Amino acid sequence: MGDKHKVRFEPVGVEIEVDEDQTILRAAAEQGVMLMHGCKEGQCAACKSFILDGDDVEHDRYSTFALPDYEKEEGFTLLCRAHAYEDLTIELLNYDEEMIHSGLPIQQARVEVVSKDRVTHDMRHLVVRLIEPQSLKFFPGQYMDFAIPGKDETRSFSMANTSSGPDGLLEFVIRIYPGGLFSQFLDTEVAVGDQLEITGPFGVFTLRDAPGTDVVFVGGGAGMAPILALLRSMAERGIDRKATFYYGARRRKDLCFTDELAELAGKLPDFRYVPALSEPEDSEEWDGEVGLITDVVRRHEGDLTGTDAYVCGPPPMVEAAIELLPVLGVADKRIFYDKFTTTGEAEDR
Repeated sequence: MGDKHKVRFEPVGVEIEVDEDQTILRAAAEQGVMLMHGCKEGQCAACKSFILDGDDVEHDRYSTFALPDYEKEEGFTLLCRAHAYEDLTIELLNYDEEMIHSGLPIQQARVEVVSKDRVTHDMRHLVVRLIEPQSLKFFPGQYMDFAIPGKDETRSFSMANTSSGPDGLLEFVIRIYPGGLFSQFLDTEVAVGDQLEITGPFGVFTLRDAPGTDVVFVGGGAGMAPILALLRSMAERGIDRKATFYYGARRRKDLCFTDELAELAGKLPDFRYVPALSEPEDSEEWDGEVGLITDVVRRHEGDLTGTDAYVCGPPPMVEAAIELLPVLGVADKRIFYDKFTTTGEAEDR
């Protein structure tokens, strides 16, 4: 362990102690301070902040798309890659006071694989059971880091269920990428009964309390997992907010959890599921929406003023949705998103 330094976050007035060996984001999470973040790999810029006081900060490797050199020179930083070597004061640019003090302790856990069923040709529904500890508290929509045996790396995957429950089960929806460091391992090596190491929970893609406010969900790919968790949570809690889930896929074979979403439409009094195919094959029967999912949202929705929006999936889809939703009236601060960044060509939560 290295020396420790104090880091104060403004304008919220929260102060934490950070070890030099930790990133500032990780230290905050371990102390129950839930800062806005996404990938934790320096790629998505969700945790970008500004250093008000202090300059002895070093960064692990990150993407200059997330933090261009000129921004770093001006004093901007990525909390997920930043190490403090003196006391700092940091201005949070993207924060949610409702969430900051609601953090849960980060835990390491060992789990046993229960199943890894195909839900599409390239996505797996991974179910694991907690061994130690036997339960783990998290908010629906959060994610866990999976350790990769034999590698000093982890990969992050969102949970699709709302709690570990008495059976200690956790569910994940994982896209398989050729050569993916974890997904290829999952596809070709992991078997029922195998044990894996996970750490978490992480993430702020959780349902905000806003009774009477309409909700729009926009998802694609493995973004199904956290949105499904939020919808399941709404059904369990009897939340009757008007909700629409727009889900984009390339072809019909890329759709999943269709039956459960139909069941949720029966449980949630004002819920509508709108799948869309961007490249439907001529041979498949499809009378649903066609086009990019953001184009479908634009066709269906007029004025979304006062609506909360939750967006989750591949970066291009998320970026397009973040650009579109304010045009339709959604306030920037009411757009909550989880951008599934990739590592090289390999990985996607």
